[in-house]
Amino acid sequence: MSPTDTSPDFTSIVQHFQFDGGFTTAELITNGHIHSTYALFYKDLEKSQPKYILQEINTTVFRQPELVMENILKITDFLREAIQKAGGDPMRETLTLVPTVQGDYCHQTEAGDYWRAMLYIDGAQTYQRMPSTELYFNASRAFGKFQRLLAGFPASDLHVTIPDFHHTPKRLQNFIVALDKDSCNRAITVKDEIQFILERHHEAGVLIDLLQQGKIPLRVTHNDTKLDNVLIDDQTGEGICVIDLDTVMPGLFLYDFGDTVRAAANTSAEDEPDLSRVNFNREVFELLVRGYLAEMRDLLTPTELENLAFGGKLILYEQAIRFLTDFLNGDIYYRIHRQNHNLDRTRTQIKLIRDMEANFEALQRIVEDCSRV
Repeated sequence: MSPTDTSPDFTSIVQHFQFDGGFTTAELITNGHIHSTYALFYKDLEKSQPKYILQEINTTVFRQPELVMENILKITDFLREAIQKAGGDPMRETLTLVPTVQGDYCHQTEAGDYWRAMLYIDGAQTYQRMPSTELYFNASRAFGKFQRLLAGFPASDLHVTIPDFHHTPKRLQNFIVALDKDSCNRAITVKDEIQFILERHHEAGVLIDLLQQGKIPLRVTHNDTKLDNVLIDDQTGEGICVIDLDTVMPGLFLYDFGDTVRAAANTSAEDEPDLSRVNFNREVFELLVRGYLAEMRDLLTPTELENLAFGGKLILYEQAIRFLTDFLNGDIYYRIHRQNHNLDRTRTQIKLIRDMEANFEALQRIVEDCSRV
């Protein structure tokens, strides 16, 4: 089941969690695209300040929510201990899950919906576009710190909740199947985009091959490192807490950093139809590299450093494949809001890849310079 379209019975749901105080209201948070998320207000706090976050888990995307919650509990427990040892504040620097009255961390209703709760972190917010350039550095540094603190956590202890989430060769295989089938007779309209994808087929397996050859390690990764998955402190501007931990799984640091680049270094929206407005922002890329390496410089292997810029290009390529695959299949995975929406998304990714390719030596030099600081 996916999150419900009707208003939930909050009065009933909150009774199943170990909340303090008297529940008053719930307000929908519209930023997320997967789960239905609500801020809960309680009598012991003023209306302007929520106390808890309540989420209905999207079980269409996460079909085994109990395994997702086991991963999050393991990760946040480990982070809390590491943050305390470093003299930080675990109540602000990682998520704090609120148990159910039965002591679990997920409540299933009679209708089969799954709900979870966590403490609200005040004095911080997320941004889809950073209001100042230094915040790109801070957000990227927060992702680096997240990975550094989890460096001692064994990746094999985590459940794989979405198999092959970042496995570019398999994404390419799915694309070729969709192209051969051409169920909507759309292939003839996107010959240039198809040629672009196929011409770069040899790059799809580069990182997976390095992993299989033992040249880069399997790590604990976030797998959804968009800027709006970092809480930015209202006073200091520091990235204080990485959120949205549903996709934390074994993976590759290069995919994680690459996803940050894909999301942040675009001068326009992901679905901008006017490609003259789509450019790869080299200044932002440098800020992302500097922020990430401020935490991760000593943990990355030489091979990971050599492929840091390539990680950004590969994630763009993977996402172009996914958007074009969905276009060929009739727009059945990604939600669209206009005709050719997935095609616009595809073309945006391709434009950014072309920009990266035209300036790749300069991007490599940025990584080399930042790794020596």
